Amino acid sequence: MMSHTQDPLDLFGIDYLEFYVSNARQAAHFYRSTLGMAPVAYAGLETGLRDRTSYVLERRHVRFLLTAPNLPGHPVGDHIARHGDGVRDIALRVRDAAAAYHAALRNGAQGVLEPTTTEDSHGRIVKATIAAYGDTVHSFIERDGYRGPFMPGFRAITERPPVPETGIAAIDHIVGNVELGHMEEWVDYYRDVLGFRQMIHFDDKDISTEYSALMSKVMQNGSGKIKFPINEPAGGRKKSQIAEFLEYYGGPGVQHIALSTGDICATVDTLRDAGIPFISVPPSYYDDLEGRVGRIDESRAALEERSILVDRDEEGYLLQIFSQPLQDRPTLFIEIIQRKGSRGFGKGNFRALFESIEREQEKRGNL
Repeated sequence: MMSHTQDPLDLFGIDYLEFYVSNARQAAHFYRSTLGMAPVAYAGLETGLRDRTSYVLERRHVRFLLTAPNLPGHPVGDHIARHGDGVRDIALRVRDAAAAYHAALRNGAQGVLEPTTTEDSHGRIVKATIAAYGDTVHSFIERDGYRGPFMPGFRAITERPPVPETGIAAIDHIVGNVELGHMEEWVDYYRDVLGFRQMIHFDDKDISTEYSALMSKVMQNGSGKIKFPINEPAGGRKKSQIAEFLEYYGGPGVQHIALSTGDICATVDTLRDAGIPFISVPPSYYDDLEGRVGRIDESRAALEERSILVDRDEEGYLLQIFSQPLQDRPTLFIEIIQRKGSRGFGKGNFRALFESIEREQEKRGNL
């Protein structure tokens, strides 16, 4: 096993998330008009890329790469047929992609793409990829002062449509769901392969309702910039949200992406007006809100009107809300989070959140 240093792979943060989608043009329109992601780069038939089309969208420190197949029988299409639209690659920015890749392999990772260099007039990019849970992968991206819109092979989108101001600023954390009994395996993977450490642990006593439960461990890199909670289902009387995800996604995968904002009420209003449906919590959640979490800057009425949850720890408090699934399958969704000191994950909200999700599951006939 590896010797543990502060950050042995020298990870800077999340470079981008690549989604495999059935129609990249339409997905780009959706993420632009709802989340305020600006289209900045394109690759496809017009750029000489024959087999697939990709759009790059950015907002502040968030970057999405949306990729769709152009031809039948393409591996991207096979991935979508199995999983539906979802996250394929959680790409990590590194100082040296080859060094990170070979260190990961020495520590037990499975290689997917050996270090590959591409160059154009804007500079060079080095990319290497390893396998993670299910069909999810991690690419190591070395930008080396690259000045282009994204990578060689992409051209800048210069005529950009209007983008709504949503307040979304960064990726706070990315949650993966794995099968029953496999959480520890992936906790060990992130510790031993990528040098992460366990930040926090929730068991089925922390995250449970009358019907279902889950267990979760939060892994983060040395700098704390990359946080990956890993969930697995726990025994319950009925099907949990994790079991529902695993069934409809066809295995392990990214369950949700938490996006940070400095004004959660304004962000939720904008996203809801743009068509993002959020789950709701019963009015009783707010009956003794200040008694549970202490004094907060926001009005209880404003939070109740929007179904925003609040939790406090010894460092401060956080506000959070969860969308309904972003696609037809009940799989990937987003969380909007505003931190006011707290570095936690809303432990005090788990029961209320689970019960709200179960009400949505019941509507789908999947509880």
